[in-house]
Amino acid sequence: MTLAAFLLTLGALVSFHEFGHFLAARLCGVRVLRFAIGFGKPLFTYHARNKTEWVLAAIPLGGYVKLLDGRDQQQFITPADESQAFDRKPLWQRSVIVAAGPFANFVLAIALFTLIYISGAPQLPAVLQSPPENSVAAKLGVLAGDRVVGWQNLSADGQAPTSNEFDSVPSWNALRWNLLDAITAEKGFALEMQSPSGGRYTKQFLASELPKNSPEKDPMLTLGILPVASPLAEWQELKLGPLDAVDFASQRVWLVTKVSTRLMLGFFTGNTSLKQLGGPLSIADMAGRSVKLGWQPFFAFLALMSISIGLLNLLPFPMLDGGQLLYDAWELVAGKRISISVQEQLQKVGLLLLVSLSLLALFNDLQRYFSP
Repeated sequence: MTLAAFLLTLGALVSFHEFGHFLAARLCGVRVLRFAIGFGKPLFTYHARNKTEWVLAAIPLGGYVKLLDGRDQQQFITPADESQAFDRKPLWQRSVIVAAGPFANFVLAIALFTLIYISGAPQLPAVLQSPPENSVAAKLGVLAGDRVVGWQNLSADGQAPTSNEFDSVPSWNALRWNLLDAITAEKGFALEMQSPSGGRYTKQFLASELPKNSPEKDPMLTLGILPVASPLAEWQELKLGPLDAVDFASQRVWLVTKVSTRLMLGFFTGNTSLKQLGGPLSIADMAGRSVKLGWQPFFAFLALMSISIGLLNLLPFPMLDGGQLLYDAWELVAGKRISISVQEQLQKVGLLLLVSLSLLALFNDLQRYFSP
């Protein structure tokens, strides 16, 4: 089941990502020579009327879209076909085609979350346990059994709320992402609390009091806002109409994207430990665990992975979509394209970086699952 979930995860996410490139290319009038899911020996091949070759290959660890492109020395382009070549298109169209892959991943995440919220998702209530001693919440007087019912960002000076109204907090999961957003952005917030007796009060967490995100300590423990493990019978269902579900899902994807981006940047600043980098074994394990819990946890896992793939591909590394967008930015500023020879050299550097990161992620997996 774990293997099947892993293959389904990769297949779905890669297919949607590549379909984003494919659809944008077709809309911009670029001929797609091949749409491939996987690498290695083709298991299934279909030739469409528009001359696109659809391929399902033996190794399902990625995929690609091959476009008609005059920069490819292996392609011979007739004068009649030049108008359909990728390199003959204006800069904005080439950039749209490149960016469409990561964009498709974010759209997929919104769609998956929307389906979950429309169907109705059980949610752990935001009822807090007794905060750890010396935590920020303990110093502010948060007590066991208090429930968070409202959230509000503090103003830029970190002292006053941005408005008189609090945003509703429907569940612990929603609160957790808001907390992660505040910690990684180092911005203060206010919570509207409800005591077990029904009384309401507010607590302000100033930016200066928030724990710093670091690889040594769990900032959530230092903050001290942790949920009570309520029995499933006390969970509340979050069920929304189609439009509200799309809106809520879009907000969730935006929030997860912000937090993930800051954590990803933390790999370069030292605020995030490289030990947190996961590889194929971690993905397979999480896929297997989530699919055993039901379709909603599995769809939520797919949505989070889709966001991660979208962000990863936007990194400004050669061989990734972000690297190509960086070339486009150079062309926009300098007024000329980077030469093919320079791109080839940069691709070698990019390949080395990607292989190094992949090996590090695999090493982390092996340590995590096989160390005593």
